Amino acid sequence: MSKNIWIPCLVFLLIFTVLFSLTLGKYEINLREIFAFLSASAGFGTMDEEKYALFSNILLDIRLPRIIAAALIGSALSVSGAAFQAMFINPLVSPALLGVLAGASFGAALGMIVSSSWFAVQAGAFVCGFLAVLIAVGIARLYRGDRLLMLILGGIISGALFTSLLSIVKYVADPYNQLPAIVYWLMGGLSLADGKTVLYVSVPICTGILCLLLFSRYLNILSMGDDEAKSLGINVTRIRMVLIFFATLISALTVVIGGLIGWVGLIIPHVARMLVGPDNRILMPVAALIGAIYLIVVDDVARMLFTVEIPLGIVTSLMGIPFFILVLKNARKGWA
Repeated sequence: MSKNIWIPCLVFLLIFTVLFSLTLGKYEINLREIFAFLSASAGFGTMDEEKYALFSNILLDIRLPRIIAAALIGSALSVSGAAFQAMFINPLVSPALLGVLAGASFGAALGMIVSSSWFAVQAGAFVCGFLAVLIAVGIARLYRGDRLLMLILGGIISGALFTSLLSIVKYVADPYNQLPAIVYWLMGGLSLADGKTVLYVSVPICTGILCLLLFSRYLNILSMGDDEAKSLGINVTRIRMVLIFFATLISALTVVIGGLIGWVGLIIPHVARMLVGPDNRILMPVAALIGAIYLIVVDDVARMLFTVEIPLGIVTSLMGIPFFILVLKNARKGWA
């Protein structure tokens, strides 16, 4: 099967997944009714006003924002994970490598205890996610030696710092009101995703994903090693910082929408790599599409499997652990 055929196939599968997910919920709506609603919305058909208002509320105000949020988070984490794996020439790294997810989690938790505003939580997650990466980069610049290794160690230190700060926030939080909200948020989920938030973050997320896709050629060069990249006339430090900026941007924004959702940025790039190989020009868009489809399906499972909704982060972790074991098994074979 040609590698290029995967992209249109996955686009078709994504559209089908979105339409099918719109039918899932406590109030049953089939595909025929969805198409009738869409036709009425476009002016090509008619529908009872009361039924139209009901469908508009269920589909446009409740289900569609959640589906779009899942697609954005899945794509963002998958693309940033693929970018980090190529940049650091390591198949076992993820968007959490430089501490962005730990920093964003701390920022969200801090926002919950200092303010009752939902915007404060989102702003705290975004700002602290970037701050964590800046600290990691700053630590790496303090020492001479292998820049790549220093950056990884800086990320470990930054992640540990913000994880400790998060523990302090949880310790001082109100155990009856604030602490349960923080714990639930850290489990990840899309129950609080609304159209307004999704609309605001969709533009920077899509822009960040597009920029990473445009830099995919440079990712191929960086994956050969710094010496080879420099011999080709590439400013390795500048390109890597640009890539880290956009990967951090979209990773932090995923926490703004749905809290801490792990493993997606680790396992989806490997699935894409098994399908189309290591060429990032094809790998990156394929990873974005698979990530979107994957997280929409996982979210469907999380909200439909039981009578109560399972936090999305728990489901992605349970599905990611067995795959990570397989990755570790093959890690000795090297980068391919």
